[in-house]
Amino acid sequence: HPMDRLLYADVGFGKTEVALRAIVAVITSGRSCFFLAPTTVLSDQHYITCKNRLGPLGINVELLSRFRTKKEQSSILKNLKEKKIDVLVGTHRLLSEDVYTGDLGLLIVDEEHRFGVRQKHKLKQLTSAQPTGPVHYLAMSATPIPRTLHMALSGLRKVSLITTPPPDRRAVQTRLTQFNDGRIREDILQELGRGGQVFFVHNRVASIEAMAAHLRNLIPEATIGVAHGQMDKGHLERVL
Repeated sequence: HPMDRLLYADVGFGKTEVALRAIVAVITSGRSCFFLAPTTVLSDQHYITCKNRLGPLGINVELLSRFRTKKEQSSILKNLKEKKIDVLVGTHRLLSEDVYTGDLGLLIVDEEHRFGVRQKHKLKQLTSAQPTGPVHYLAMSATPIPRTLHMALSGLRKVSLITTPPPDRRAVQTRLTQFNDGRIREDILQELGRGGQVFFVHNRVASIEAMAAHLRNLIPEATIGVAHGQMDKGHLERVL
């Protein structure tokens, strides 16, 4: 029976680890896999993980997103059709009509709720039996918001919950406080002091540069880059 499962766990609890094992099982049975993520940043991250972990096993992994040139995209699509690619990681670009799916055996979707109705309809079409057999579907989420969670709880799909953290995994601390320059400076310096990095999420592209300038004045010790979806892709890739 084709799988239709939601895998739900906190960040860093091993969802991707489960996905990698599913990929190996499907590749060794002679089928290909798609790994779909809602943003170019996340798809890039999954691509690096898959490449590092699956590459040494002789599994060919490729990335299809806006970070790829038109020429590179054409080459990837050609290789996919010729069955030279085992795992294709990417954004909703994977759902385009020119992407060959005849060999597909497993579709992994990270943060499924971030996709729109049209894309979900296309996902449903992809999981209907391909020429080589049924397609397994694995959705992963750290935040399964209403529709995805409702489908799982109402029994329309199977759900698995990872509640045990990996060894040495420390709990995520979440605090809700008023905007406070002193607190922001203290927390960022603490993170930099232990050799870490910081993501400062701002809610508006129009004022993001002003916020970056404010942070540069507040924490001159830190190197601060700005990244958002409206940037030129070359510049965005360099920042990332």
